[in-house]
Formats: sequence, structure tokens, C-alpha cells
Amino acid sequence: MSYQKYGIRPEFVERVKAKMKNSATKEKVKDQLSQVTKYDLRDRAKVRKLVRSIAKTLNEPLTETQEEQIVAFVLAQKIDPNNTLHLLKLWSMFR
Repeated sequence: MSYQKYGIRPEFVERVKAKMKNSATKEKVKDQLSQVTKYDLRDRAKVRKLVRSIAKTLNEPLTETQEEQIVAFVLAQKIDPNNTLHLLKLWSMFR
């Protein structure tokens, strides 16, 4: 998995995936991401703010190192939320 190259642990990913199966939690996260643009996802400060707010929503405490690893991963993916191919690639990574 490519997220492991950034030091993100599979156990962490599995915990987050399990929490995202709760429809109320999933809707809260979707609301937080609804207005995000590809330019937002290329801005380190905005990505860090998103990671912190989503971690708080998921009740997942993050260390500075974990936070930095997630931010680096998101920035490296160069995600365009309006590009279906990008979203499918991410979905397949975390199935």
C-alpha cells in the first residue's frame, strides 16, 4: 500500500475505515470535505487543518509525526476532488 511508504500504519487505516462505516460520522466527514478544491489539497496549511479537524471528528488523537505523515501523503497524491479517476484511485487504495 502506498500510504505505508509514508509511515502510516495499516492498523490506523483500519481503525479509521471502521469508524467511517458509521453513517453519521461519514456524513460529518463528507460535510467537512464538501467544499475542498484541488488547490486546497495542495496547500500544506489547509491540508494540516483538514487532517486535524477530521481526526477530531473521528476521535483519533494524532501525534505530530502521524499528522505530518498524513499531510505528506495527501500532498503527494495531488488529488483533484472533481476528477473521478483520482477518487477511484484513492478508493481502491483503502478498500
